[in-house]
Amino acid sequence: MADEYRKARIKKNIVWTIAFFFAIIWLLVAFIPFLFMILNSLRGQGDMLQHGVFTLPQPFIFSNYPAIMKQGFMGYFMRSVIVVAISLTILLFATACASYPLSRMRFRLRLPLRALIVAMMSVPMHVTLIPIFKMANKVGIYDSIWALIGPYVAFGLPLATFILSSFMEQTIPKEVEEAAEIDGCGRYAMFFRIIFPLSKAGLSTLAIYNGVHMWNEFAFANTLTQSKAAKTLPLALSAFKGENTINTPLILAVLTLSVLPMIILFLIFQDKLVKGMMAGAVKG
Repeated sequence: MADEYRKARIKKNIVWTIAFFFAIIWLLVAFIPFLFMILNSLRGQGDMLQHGVFTLPQPFIFSNYPAIMKQGFMGYFMRSVIVVAISLTILLFATACASYPLSRMRFRLRLPLRALIVAMMSVPMHVTLIPIFKMANKVGIYDSIWALIGPYVAFGLPLATFILSSFMEQTIPKEVEEAAEIDGCGRYAMFFRIIFPLSKAGLSTLAIYNGVHMWNEFAFANTLTQSKAAKTLPLALSAFKGENTINTPLILAVLTLSVLPMIILFLIFQDKLVKGMMAGAVKG
């Protein structure tokens, strides 16, 4: 018995050692490029040309960040914040409303609707660029941030509904609904007072996943906006690159400020992200 326990403990230690080893490798692979970007954003253009990119800045300077602020970086940033905030709010609410009947109710079109949602997940985004461009022109919202909200919500909805409906079906006990029905709770009250609050972990996961995608989305932003007053943050790099062709440290400063909000958001909500990803792993 003692030998079996010792062998099991040794095996467990070996597994954890291997996992820790690969985790360290992945950390280095993910962190080193980010560190490289930050360090080179804190050097001057002449310093980079003279000493190269694989040395520490000599000296450290912070003038690149005020410089990009003067060139209109905050405009790109705030437009991205507005687009992502509105798109996520609509997407999460629509997803919750669609997932509730698909996961808790039994009706004739339930399975065909699920099959349609899965089919919509396979539609390539780039195939719709020209139709959506023509539609935005006809509606009169082309070259504005409002043209981006519709595509962002539409392409995020199928996958989000598929995930959240499975989350609701597997993690929210039916006994909760039965108890609410006994107390006289109607469908709408049950959704807003019980199902929606209990789905916070799944909604948080979808918010982070879709928020990162919307924040970094380039194809629709490049197609549906033209003027500088309408462009969002993913297009800031091309704009700053055109104005500062060989000033690589300044461009790296733009990249640093572009990725920081998503990193901060992940650090704040990482516990909810893990809970949302693991909640449907074991039924009940």
